[in-house]
Amino acid sequence: MSPPPQHRPRIAFLGARGVPARYGGFETFVEEIGARLVQRGVDVTVFCELGKGETPGPAEYRGMDLRYVKAWAPGPARTIQVDVSGLVRSMRGFDVVYLLGYGAAFAGWLPRMTGTAVWINPDGIEWQRSKWGRPARAWLALMERIACRAASRLVIDNGALADNIGARARMGPHSVLAYGAETLDEALPDDAVRALGLTPGEYDLLVCRFEPENHVDEILQAHERADTGRPLVAVAHTDTGTPYATRTMGRASGAAKEGRVRFLGAIYDPEVLLPLRQHSRLYLHGHSVGGTNPSLLEAMGAGNVVLAHDNPFNREVLGEQEIYWDGIEALTERIGDWAGRAESEILAARQRNQERIRADYSWDQLADDYAALIRTDAGQS
Repeated sequence: MSPPPQHRPRIAFLGARGVPARYGGFETFVEEIGARLVQRGVDVTVFCELGKGETPGPAEYRGMDLRYVKAWAPGPARTIQVDVSGLVRSMRGFDVVYLLGYGAAFAGWLPRMTGTAVWINPDGIEWQRSKWGRPARAWLALMERIACRAASRLVIDNGALADNIGARARMGPHSVLAYGAETLDEALPDDAVRALGLTPGEYDLLVCRFEPENHVDEILQAHERADTGRPLVAVAHTDTGTPYATRTMGRASGAAKEGRVRFLGAIYDPEVLLPLRQHSRLYLHGHSVGGTNPSLLEAMGAGNVVLAHDNPFNREVLGEQEIYWDGIEALTERIGDWAGRAESEILAARQRNQERIRADYSWDQLADDYAALIRTDAGQS
């Protein structure tokens, strides 16, 4: 007698704002991985946040089932409320529930009560981010510890991050699966770059949030000191009102008036952002408390020469290169050094980064790994 046919494994994604992706790394991750999982025989449901006054979007997108969760809580509690509501609604009907971020880890037990596997993906060392006040940091530090117990599996995007969490908390089953990125293998038109008043290949680029752990102030000061003759273009939401952003913008005001630094605000349109990445000379990356940073992967995929803050997370992604810095003086030296590099060295660095994306951060390979892990935890291995 033949065994009964296996059902298509079912996974629910929670913790992202939803798809189609319009903001943030988690949203892009869910869209890219979710659509590929559908192609690999997995039923995918995405719980999407529905703000006050908003109407639900489509019920289906790229083969994924979309369900909407109303957000009614104020401020930072909104994310926790949406995640808890999604966890309650996903207690039945799924083999795996995948919670992105651990702010609501205390409720991770709910789907497990009905036999559903619960995965939790820590968003870097969230409790070290300066945007949170002391109560929020204490909450997130507690949730990190609870996530290690509440999850049937932690899914961590960086091996160095796994070591970091493991040094503080006792982890159960966990897997290291990074994010993915595409490579830009053909030259993109430079019209969008020129429309911004920039010359292709004659500017350096910074894409990040204005937060201390991203070392934005250090990057601005170092680029000013290096005096390469190229402007630094910053793609970021600068009007945050935080003391750090205000102080940083004030310090850079003189350079901004003279055109040595250009603040373009936040840009999410790929028809602008992708050419802006590809046609930059150097990409300056200061993230220091995350794991595998999606912006870093996108820069590598675009073929950027990346000068990265020296920490184990960035080293795991970029490998051994002469590009790391820690502090204003070190970055000033790196910028000056690479300003004088031969074009052959620039090209080799660009190609090396793209090859690393193809080899280690391919969306398709990552989707294969996720599909296999889903089937294992769904009892179909």
